[in-house]
Amino acid sequence: MTTEPFGARLRHAMDTRGPLCVGIDPHASLLTSWGLNDDIAGLERFTRTVVEALADRVAVLKPQSAFFERFGSRGIAVLEKAVEEARAAGALVLMDAKRGDIGSTMGAYAATYLDKDSPLFSDAVTVSPYLGFGSLRPALDAAAVSGAGVFVLALTSNPEGAEVQRAASADGRTLAQVMLDHMAAENEGATPLGSVGAVVGATLGDTGADLAINGPLLAPGIGAQGATPADLPRVFGAAVRNVVPSVSRGVLRHGPDASGLREAAGRFADEVRSAVPEG
Repeated sequence: MTTEPFGARLRHAMDTRGPLCVGIDPHASLLTSWGLNDDIAGLERFTRTVVEALADRVAVLKPQSAFFERFGSRGIAVLEKAVEEARAAGALVLMDAKRGDIGSTMGAYAATYLDKDSPLFSDAVTVSPYLGFGSLRPALDAAAVSGAGVFVLALTSNPEGAEVQRAASADGRTLAQVMLDHMAAENEGATPLGSVGAVVGATLGDTGADLAINGPLLAPGIGAQGATPADLPRVFGAAVRNVVPSVSRGVLRHGPDASGLREAAGRFADEVRSAVPEG
């Protein structure tokens, strides 16, 4: 049996659960605000609470790997369990790892997140293309085999990103547009949605880019970073229906009560539905 591609699974999840991705970002400050210690016990309690509260209702959960890695092997064990339990509850798991390398090293990263036999196997992973889009081939190929997705950094919201992403290539396109065009080529002919997505900050305003990649557009920056669901049509234009708005602190700050997390996530999902026209 073949595995249904990530793009199709994501489209179904967004249509049935609402187009929202919630980050699992156990910042030390968030643990403290929840009344937890910044240690492995606090990390485990925080993560379990978020997964139990949201994995049965949001389309995507996005653990930020760095906040688990800082606790070493015990933190990775918490992350492995969170991935397993979130997927079992029906959420798609997008591992926010932003990996990028070449050759066998990129192949090892691909095996970590995109091989079904890996304890960290996720529905999708974030990657960086700025060693050249071709350097991502091991991840793209592994994702195709396992039915997973890859989200490629394109136009990020951090100010420093512009010096690379908006630089002109030899043919006059920005480097970000070069990457977006590669993604469109990877997704050509896919229905209802390709499995290679782009990361485009929701705080950017007019991107000046062609975002019609026939794939999902992960849009961080909703909530604490200042963007709102109402900004999405202006930023993403005709591609807005393929946007996966991502919010982290805007939901997580309503913990530690599960009801507070659910209410916040539901409110953001409703605001996105109101702002984004149905297809």
